Amino acid sequence: MAKPNLSQFYSLNIAVLTVSDSRTSQNDSSGDLLTELLQGAGHQLISRAIQANQKHQLRAVLSQWIASSDIQVILINGGTGYAAGNCTIEALTPLLDTCVPGFGELFRSISLANIGSAALQSGALAGMANGTLVFAMPGSGNACRLAMQQLILPQLDSTTGPCNFVAHVKNSPSKACPIDNRKA
Repeated sequence: MAKPNLSQFYSLNIAVLTVSDSRTSQNDSSGDLLTELLQGAGHQLISRAIQANQKHQLRAVLSQWIASSDIQVILINGGTGYAAGNCTIEALTPLLDTCVPGFGELFRSISLANIGSAALQSGALAGMANGTLVFAMPGSGNACRLAMQQLILPQLDSTTGPCNFVAHVKNSPSKACPIDNRKA
């Protein structure tokens, strides 16, 4: 097998899940932002949904997406804090094969400058499940932008060195032909 060209960008198939008891398709501004940022970076939106804070229903949606051969990355926003009823972390954790502890640690660290000690209450989490990379972040637009721009998008770019997550996702495009969908 040919060695992947690490100077080439590879587009990934991404799903976006908003966890909220109040958001609808008309007012899901954080889901809109995640979609805009991932597409602006050259990735493909494969699926998008809004799910209420109901642990087992949330877990069912995530399980279906994790099992899908088409979805390589899942971006979850909302339900990660300590507010009553939030259950994203509890729903997601049992589904993960491997955690990526650095994501939550770094997210809280860079959030400290923006929101002070409230950063402690973020349950931001990332991990791998069935070759699907999953990121769970707070639902605020500022938190989504921070996570995407500083942590997630650079790691979804095969040209980021010294390492990135592209080669680790199922059906990794780095083992196939590169597709560059980024806007010039």
